[in-house]
Amino acid sequence: MRARGISYDTGFVKNGAVSRKLFDPEVVGRELRIIRDDLHCNAVRVMGGDPERVELAAGYAADLGLEVWFSPYPLELTADEMLSLFADCAERAERLRRRGAEVVFVAGAELSLMNKGFLPGDSIDDRVALLSRPDRVREHIGQVSARVNDFLDKAAALVRERFGGRVTYASVPLERVDWAPFDIMSVDLYRSAETADRFAEGVHHLVAQGKPVAITEFGAAGYRGAADRGAHGLEIVEYKDAGPLRLNGEYARDEAGQAAYVRELLEAFDAGGIDSTFVFTFALYDHVHRPDGDPREDLDLASYGIVKVFEDRLGTTYPGLPWEPKAAFTAVADHYGEGRLPR
Repeated sequence: MRARGISYDTGFVKNGAVSRKLFDPEVVGRELRIIRDDLHCNAVRVMGGDPERVELAAGYAADLGLEVWFSPYPLELTADEMLSLFADCAERAERLRRRGAEVVFVAGAELSLMNKGFLPGDSIDDRVALLSRPDRVREHIGQVSARVNDFLDKAAALVRERFGGRVTYASVPLERVDWAPFDIMSVDLYRSAETADRFAEGVHHLVAQGKPVAITEFGAAGYRGAADRGAHGLEIVEYKDAGPLRLNGEYARDEAGQAAYVRELLEAFDAGGIDSTFVFTFALYDHVHRPDGDPREDLDLASYGIVKVFEDRLGTTYPGLPWEPKAAFTAVADHYGEGRLPR
């Protein structure tokens, strides 16, 4: 594996609300150094909806010598709004690249699910719900693919006018992306109980297509049974006003299961010849760990973060930071540490 990475959330923006309320540059810098030094990453996918935040974190990552995947993440935007976001971010990414950083531009993610105009549905929840109805997905897949590829043609051309590095897009399989405009094939790829028996075959199929392949998102939530759900681990969360409120029931914590899932997929991607991997994710700051109250309010159980974030205290492993590593943190560090070159 060439690029050993993890995603870093600077805050998702939906309907004007930002998921990461506090964004302290000092904390960001410390976390990115931990990603490099303790997780043994040599790449980071910097994600978010605020271009200034993405640029700031990407700059810190570049100064640390990390390969930066500059990843604006639009949510519930129109095509014109997305193109405007990409144009802004491409210029920021180019400034960083001209400083000497290795930068890959990620022109959005899962557009058909996360934004308007590709799949039926007035909200992300409506569109994601279609995935549980394979018959409905088959009805729309041709139109979805055509719409996504038409948009990506425009997006890739716009980005390349402003950015001189490699360009990719974080896709989901149903979109059937035409990869001709891109330098890297990138897929958000989760193993679920339904896909486990053909998962390795799917990885080999991706690699056989010829371009470098990146897995831009994979991981598991931290409750028992989450590994079988793959990408749908967050469905146990009840939301209000675009933010997480509580879980829809009581669930048993299973950090070991989360760690095993991450480790097994990293091994599968190594064996399959994947070029770059980005574990999802370092931390989800709005899915906080509440160990002392109502179990339904312990949002960290649904989090894909490899650290558990506190809302009312600091951690002890890294003094001054409001989180503690989970077992998956060690799993990532061990796997990436084995693959790093000696300094």
